[in-house]
Amino acid sequence: MDDILSRLRGFPQFKDLPEPILARLAPAARTRVLAPGELLFRQGTPREALYLIAEGQLEVFRDHGGTVEPLIVMGPGEALGEGAMFSDAPHSASARALGRVALAELTREALRDALSGDGAAAWEVLGRIGRLMTRRLTYASSREVGLAKAYASGGTRREHDLLGERDVPQDALYGIQTLRAVENFPITGIRLSHFPALVRSMAMVKQAAARANLKLGLLAPEVAAAIDRACQEIVDGHFHGHFVVDMVQGGAGTSTNMNANEVIANRALELLGQARGEYAGCHPNNHVNLSQSTNDVYPTALRLATQFTLRGLVAALERLKDTLDAKADQFGSVLKMGRTQLQDAVPMTMGQEFRAFAVTTGEDIARLRETVRLFLELNLGGTAIGTGINADPRYPQLAIDELRKITGLDLVRAENLVEATPDTGAFVLFSGVLKRVAVKLSKMCNDLRLLSSGPRCGLAEIELPAVQPGSSIMPGKVNPVIPEVVNQVAFQVIGNDLAITLAAEAGQLQLNVMEPIIAFNLLQSMEMLTSAIDTLDRLCLRGIKAHPERTREMVERSIGIVTALVPALGYERASEIARDALTSGTPVRDLVLARGYLAEAELDELLSPEAMTRPRPMFPRDGAL
Repeated sequence: MDDILSRLRGFPQFKDLPEPILARLAPAARTRVLAPGELLFRQGTPREALYLIAEGQLEVFRDHGGTVEPLIVMGPGEALGEGAMFSDAPHSASARALGRVALAELTREALRDALSGDGAAAWEVLGRIGRLMTRRLTYASSREVGLAKAYASGGTRREHDLLGERDVPQDALYGIQTLRAVENFPITGIRLSHFPALVRSMAMVKQAAARANLKLGLLAPEVAAAIDRACQEIVDGHFHGHFVVDMVQGGAGTSTNMNANEVIANRALELLGQARGEYAGCHPNNHVNLSQSTNDVYPTALRLATQFTLRGLVAALERLKDTLDAKADQFGSVLKMGRTQLQDAVPMTMGQEFRAFAVTTGEDIARLRETVRLFLELNLGGTAIGTGINADPRYPQLAIDELRKITGLDLVRAENLVEATPDTGAFVLFSGVLKRVAVKLSKMCNDLRLLSSGPRCGLAEIELPAVQPGSSIMPGKVNPVIPEVVNQVAFQVIGNDLAITLAAEAGQLQLNVMEPIIAFNLLQSMEMLTSAIDTLDRLCLRGIKAHPERTREMVERSIGIVTALVPALGYERASEIARDALTSGTPVRDLVLARGYLAEAELDELLSPEAMTRPRPMFPRDGAL
């Protein structure tokens, strides 16, 4: 009991809670120990309890149809699952132990029983939990202006820069330069925090810089350690709500860099036992940004974020390919007409059609993996224009070595930092591959919409899953809404590629100041494609049904099968049969038999699915070839 009481006192929700209330709560809480990898709760299951971590770390992650998105790593002194105190609504994420984890568990029912009959105690406890939830929600959204939300406490602190002094919200980890950027760039409403990979990548670059500067003796050990820990917390998913600058900004990304510098500096000050904004102990520029410039930090972080974000896209494409391969196997015996110029061509199997989709998807995966390797080359250490001003000559290699350890990527220093600093060619090439993926994905969706057209008056060769009613006026209508939305995502990606191309062209001299729009469009393209592919896979492709009777009927009615008779009849005679079949409506098979051109057995052999859908040995015939 004493152990539970001491643990409860250590959590923000219960700090300074009156002892009589704590005494009521202690018997309701129970201790749990999780083994490494064990799930605490699973996404989609009902919320049951508030969990207070005493030892170890928990990773909270979300599953998007197979793509796992890490959200945050939580450790001792932190709580999760507090929403269970108010509702049994399903968990929106899962949590698993990264190692051995000890925690206190307080279920909703146990809390209710412990506080029943004491309204004041219930009000106090639930109020504290409610305030915690409100605070988290305040910093969770990236769509609204973070400045207004940060004023929730009402408190401010005074900061200054070269333009003067301003009041910064006391609750904010960011500082005056971020405040100005929020005011200056109300452009898209999409904040840095919308792209966690970019926020984490910025923190990784700052962490590597701090470790390199420590090795060079340029940072005091305690300051370097505080910066290092603050960066790791951001990498683990904490404080992302304080990255409030708009993705699209002037200044070549300076506002993004300063947002990171200020958040890290203020968190480091807290870890050092000092107040936010008291920058003598840890300064955003003098310490966090030591040996760096926006012009090497920002493109380096974007290169890392591109590689991290691509992992989800490649995983989604691999699942898509697996589904297409499975459909190819399932439809391997379904005979149908192939078409060119939307006209009947020659027979094929539906399996061949879906296998082609799978193969082209595999090619896209290979191209993406090849091209993303361009982002392993960094200009880190070049500082302002690649000359390395204000950085120790040993710093660039030290920083990249540390960044390699942090990221696990095979990062290398660019051969010429002056050339690498303004160069955005890799982004143009990679965006072109994303456009290729979008174009081919959109073409596939066009085919699906055509093949499923009908259901009575179109091709109707396949049936897409019905996911929602299709019309507000036409009863019974169901539309191919999933391929349609994927088409639209493809259009956006194609447009993003043009914006990236123009931005890369717009650079001048020793820097390309248009990199923020490159970052915004590149990351948006990857995230939208990942979501679109997952949606297409889960809600459309897996549930597609073939209509083999319909497809065989069209093959038998088509004049396209006459192509299979050319080796036996010759082109001229086959053309005659095709013309007469088209004008009279008589099936090709009946015309050939009626004119005695081929025996029935030979004709059946030539018109068999095996003969019409794959190559066969050919032998000259008299009067034919």
